[in-house]
Amino acid sequence: MPFFERFRENWVRPALFFGNNPTSLAGGAITSASGITMISYWLIGLFGRPNDNPYLGIIFFLILPALFIFGLALIPIGVFLRYKALRKTGKIPLAFPKIDLNDRIFRHGLDIVLVATIVNLLVVATASYHGAAYMDSPQFCGQSCHVMHPEYTAYKISAHSHVACVECHIGSGARSYFEAKVNGTKQLIEVTSHPMAHIAPHIIPDYPTPIPSPVMNLRPAREICEACHTPAKFVGEKLIIKSGFADDAANTETQTVVLLHLGGLDGLSHLTGIHGAHLGHIEYIAADSTRATIPWVQRTNPDGSTSTYVASALKGVMPRGERRMMDCIDCHNRAAHTFVTAEEAINQAMADGAISPSLPWVHKEGLTLLKANYTSQAEAAQKIPADLEAFYRSSNQAVWAAKATLVQAAGAELVTLYSQNVFPDMKVTWGTHPNHIGHTSDPGCFRCHDGDHVAKDGTSITQDCAACHNLLAVEEAKPKVLADIGIQ
Repeated sequence: MPFFERFRENWVRPALFFGNNPTSLAGGAITSASGITMISYWLIGLFGRPNDNPYLGIIFFLILPALFIFGLALIPIGVFLRYKALRKTGKIPLAFPKIDLNDRIFRHGLDIVLVATIVNLLVVATASYHGAAYMDSPQFCGQSCHVMHPEYTAYKISAHSHVACVECHIGSGARSYFEAKVNGTKQLIEVTSHPMAHIAPHIIPDYPTPIPSPVMNLRPAREICEACHTPAKFVGEKLIIKSGFADDAANTETQTVVLLHLGGLDGLSHLTGIHGAHLGHIEYIAADSTRATIPWVQRTNPDGSTSTYVASALKGVMPRGERRMMDCIDCHNRAAHTFVTAEEAINQAMADGAISPSLPWVHKEGLTLLKANYTSQAEAAQKIPADLEAFYRSSNQAVWAAKATLVQAAGAELVTLYSQNVFPDMKVTWGTHPNHIGHTSDPGCFRCHDGDHVAKDGTSITQDCAACHNLLAVEEAKPKVLADIGIQ
């Protein structure tokens, strides 16, 4: 018997016979409906305006593909169940209904089945690709899960907003992808069970608030940061100008001018500046998961020897904790998710002109409003502008009469600053996520450069400010150095 004839008699005819059951027919209907809906959405996205609603992405890239595959699975399940039921009752026919390829209607039916099978395979492949791509998108990471709102808000206004989340948080390779999806499944369970977690907190999983910084789980900096940056390359100096405003009626402006010695590896292979002094030859042990406390530091010297510096509180006892080689993340720990202090936020806004320094007392009053306790961002959005307006209406009526528009603009900007840094529902407030760059608002550099880390020979980690930067002006009104270089 020819192959095609055997295939028709032993497979096609039984499949058509057993496939005539409610389960298989329902599976075909689910597959057809979800497939047509997905294809329509893809065509709209291809030729029309894409929709940035994250929940539409979940529906069309995750839920509908799952329904499509579920419908396909129902077809063989229905065939098996009908076969099993007929076999149990002894009603399986000796000869299945004859398939007559000379029958034009039946032949067209086979053509439809063949085309549908090919289309189904293409839909499954396309849906799998779109689903995987969508789960790797910042939109999915930051908007689909509401508990990530603080991190996503900071990400959107960061210098790395053009870098996809997965570039740093997952990495390449099947293992990284699998580990990320397992961790994502755990997080999904935590979010789903959150409404019931308070009933049995030791049994029902719940997500932490605030979400901790995942510094322990990030890939090495050489795989993420150094894909774009080259810290070993000599990059010279960087001039930083920071404006500050006093809590007086005139909002007196001062400026601090710092020259950072970024350094690295210069043309003569000399290690210089901040990067040269730290990268590749400093190991440390952190006493906590955020790496904010560092009691033990070891430096590999150019001659191959090592110098070990220990905090006095250890009293010679080797600390427990993670031992790691210092890299970019140890200082740039909030590179893509930076939260600033209230002082930094309002000073920058006033320096940019978003909050007019011509408004008397706006720095002091604005800072007070930013640091006030609000139960939600919605309450802050309502109270901050209203309280600022009430302040000027009651005690500075002349200012309100002449500069009401500036007051309203200042109120709106204060709301923006608050909404970018404070999230009461996730217990994120000013200073919740410290930034280890610098040492003005958080210990940062002083985690090691505090004068308390001492070696056996009595030397300590340097506190020489000039090793990392030169202070050209500190809180000066119109610094002369800026006029000298033509900035003022």
